[in-house]
Amino acid sequence: MTDVLTQSDADTLIAMSKHRVDDTEHPFPGTAGAALTLPLVSSYKREHFLLDLRRGRIDLKKGTYQNRAKQTVILVRLDFGGSPHRSPDDEEVPSPHGLLSENWSR
Repeated sequence: MTDVLTQSDADTLIAMSKHRVDDTEHPFPGTAGAALTLPLVSSYKREHFLLDLRRGRIDLKKGTYQNRAKQTVILVRLDFGGSPHRSPDDEEVPSPHGLLSENWSR
């Protein structure tokens, strides 16, 4: 299994309907630095995804939500509550901000 997707494959996975694998209730991470990873599955149960929820270590209003496919491929990510920072191309990035897979180099 490869960890690299074409943009077309990534777009298909992003658009795909995702569902809980069971009825287990999971409390939102409540403590500093806490994280939760929820397994998700496509409607036809052929594709498996992970939804990561992370809380800031110092500021509980800071966090990250991201959706992964193929265990390691980040499809979509949202960072919130943080201060603005510089991206690798020296652009100032405000908070909140998010990324789709098409924004990342392959």
